[in-house]
Amino acid sequence: MAESLTIARPYAEAAFDAARDQGALAAWDDALSRLAQVSRRPEAQQLFGNPGLTPEQVAALMADVAQGLNPEQRNFVQLLARNERLSVLPQVAELFAQQRNAHEGVLDARVTSAFALDDAQVAEIGRTLEARYGRRAQVSVEVDPSLIGGVSIRIGDEVMDASVRGKLAQLAAALVQ
Repeated sequence: MAESLTIARPYAEAAFDAARDQGALAAWDDALSRLAQVSRRPEAQQLFGNPGLTPEQVAALMADVAQGLNPEQRNFVQLLARNERLSVLPQVAELFAQQRNAHEGVLDARVTSAFALDDAQVAEIGRTLEARYGRRAQVSVEVDPSLIGGVSIRIGDEVMDASVRGKLAQLAAALVQ
């Protein structure tokens, strides 16, 4: 994963610079998200490195399936295909979104919960984070039953762990000392 991020970073930065210069951050974010979804499909992954297809053919297929790409975005896909980097599209999309959020002053909060959260709970977490940090919060949620109960919130390098698993780990550490 770390190697994929290292490979994806310069592409994400180049896409971000192009999108910012065009005043089209939202359009690029949307296009990269669609391309990332396409690249995760098993059918698409079989195309990557296929010796029977040229990089241009693979890029054209990817762009056609993603639909609605402008000429600059299609050129970006061709660049990735020529450099055999289509497999890092999910990381490119993630890094691009992080750069966009930082540029727009949006807080990217990743909430991990032991159980599924309803929309009202997610909205309440968002409002609490916005009040604490003074910025608009974009909250994404994933479920991890191993937390036992509660939530863990990651914002950049900061982690707020209010999970039962986290509390048990703190208690165990205190008892050892």
